Amino acid sequence: MNDYSSLEKCLNYKFENKKLIVEALTHKSFKKDYNNERLEFLGDAVLNLIIGEYLYNKFPNDNEGKLSKIRASLVNENAFTKLANDLKLGNYIYLSIAEERNHGRSKPSILSDTFEALIGAIYIEADIKTLKEIVFQLLEKSYKSINLNSLFDDFKTALQEITQAEFGCIPEYKLEKTKGPDHKKEFEISIWIDNIKYGQASGKSKKIAQQLVSKIAIDKIKDSMK
Repeated sequence: MNDYSSLEKCLNYKFENKKLIVEALTHKSFKKDYNNERLEFLGDAVLNLIIGEYLYNKFPNDNEGKLSKIRASLVNENAFTKLANDLKLGNYIYLSIAEERNHGRSKPSILSDTFEALIGAIYIEADIKTLKEIVFQLLEKSYKSINLNSLFDDFKTALQEITQAEFGCIPEYKLEKTKGPDHKKEFEISIWIDNIKYGQASGKSKKIAQQLVSKIAIDKIKDSMK
């Protein structure tokens, strides 16, 4: 059995039942009589609840619509991949040799699912209060500020993490053209990774266009990994 002490230290939680953490870290490709899919299902539901409560208390003056948008930015594959990377979760996952060769340890889908499974495992073993403290701590450590603008910016950050892991380079953004009068300009930006164009998007500012095209590139890369 592997040593999980560094991971437990990052979580600020020590598993009493080591079988639970092993199950949470076991991808279906590993071909055991167990895997982390059931724990992933549970962790997804628990994270929706806990992060919803976190935002409800953090933003007492925001309406349901805004809270829902912020939660959607925190409860998704990109966000969970970010949290998984901060925990260096990829180092601990049990994968098949084929999945290992296919860069499974850096795949957003596998990292995100494993993070959800880990949360599900802690939920089973610990009380909800302990789990809330763990999740809240992880959120505040990974995000310097939590609001719609900062979370939107994370598409660029998330993409850079993916491209460095998968391609060993960072994305290049090119201004293709601008259109419209000065008071209502639109900026069209293309994105290139390893000299290949991955998409193009326009926005009311260069920053917005870059975020939009980053999301397009993330989706395209994920599709190619399936």
